[in-house]
Amino acid sequence: MSYLKVLHCRFCVKHGIYGLSSKSVLLKIGQGQEIQQLAKISTSNNWKSKLPITTQTQSLQNVKGKNIPKDTRAWKETPTHDIKNNVGNYCMMLSKFRLTSLVVMTSMAGYALAPAPFNFTTFALCAVGTGLVSSAANSINQYHEVPFDAQMSRTKNRVLVKGLLEPVHAISFAAVTSATGLGVLYFGVNPLTAALGAGNLVLYTSVYTPMKRMSILNTWLGSVVGAIPPLMGWAGCTGGLDAGALVLGMVLYSWQFPHFNALSWNLRPDYSRAGYRMMAVTDPGLCRRVALRHTGVITATCIASSYLDVTNMWFALESLPLNLYFMYLAWQFYKKSDSGSSRKLFRFSLIHLPALMLLMLVNKKYWSSSETQEHKDVMKSQDLNKFPESKRLTVLPRGPVVTAQETDLSKN
Repeated sequence: MSYLKVLHCRFCVKHGIYGLSSKSVLLKIGQGQEIQQLAKISTSNNWKSKLPITTQTQSLQNVKGKNIPKDTRAWKETPTHDIKNNVGNYCMMLSKFRLTSLVVMTSMAGYALAPAPFNFTTFALCAVGTGLVSSAANSINQYHEVPFDAQMSRTKNRVLVKGLLEPVHAISFAAVTSATGLGVLYFGVNPLTAALGAGNLVLYTSVYTPMKRMSILNTWLGSVVGAIPPLMGWAGCTGGLDAGALVLGMVLYSWQFPHFNALSWNLRPDYSRAGYRMMAVTDPGLCRRVALRHTGVITATCIASSYLDVTNMWFALESLPLNLYFMYLAWQFYKKSDSGSSRKLFRFSLIHLPALMLLMLVNKKYWSSSETQEHKDVMKSQDLNKFPESKRLTVLPRGPVVTAQETDLSKN
């Protein structure tokens, strides 16, 4: 009588475990009972699998090849039908839709706060052009930072990192949106707004993006980039820049520091792994001090806006509690320097900016350029009344020439 040693096969489709176990069964050959027992053993370990028999067989055949080559390419082919079915979603991801929405909101606030008549067509074109230019800048930024985004948990799911799109798609999207956006700003708004948009595009993609891996000065430069969109809105409404535009730009410039420094605090491992030179990584103490310092700058700027005829005095009073609480959270972040305080500061910054813009709009001092001119004329007349009548000058027209003669009104 001969015996057959049968090894128990272990194969798990769900967990990907396969192999031969150490258990074995000795079966006698030549009797029907043993053959039936062998069939029972071979089928009892596979009946739970939902895969068809052909799939199981193919899987087992693939397992036999131990050295299966792995696809380690940085870029992979993207199916054409996949791009067509998700083109809208991919474009939103390339443009960083939430960040672009914030940029457009600040541009709209700059237009609404400018002391000039409101024109809905120009307002809409300014918002659309700003959004398209911002989308182009974000697409180019992702194109340059693919190797570094792949190392960060926050950015590892971007479309270029995952291979959902190829680099040529990102460049093509940026070329179309930048050309369209700058054309809309130049022909639909004015050349100054288009020039500010073009300068901001170059500054973000060609200076700020590479500087992120070179120096912590990238944060200050990035704040300048964030302060330009409201200036674009102001220039789109008035055709120029004045003290009011600078006040709004200063608020946006200073707001970037507590917002980004609080955000980067909990992302220090990611930034360090990717090689980004952020204040939170290279100088944590400076990161907290700068965040606290610029909340104070925001408070001072809001108070000064009333004296610069951008808003009325009520804005200084109404914005004070909002700014003081912002300073308090920045102080807590500076003092505790933990993830909880940084998270609270970051979340409140998302509420602080829209609330501050709304208060500025409600307490806007001049709603048209004519009101501004009338105010200047009144101020000039008040200044003129301060001089004695004997020292006044009367301008008399004499043909094409205008001369000034000193008159003594007391002698008349």
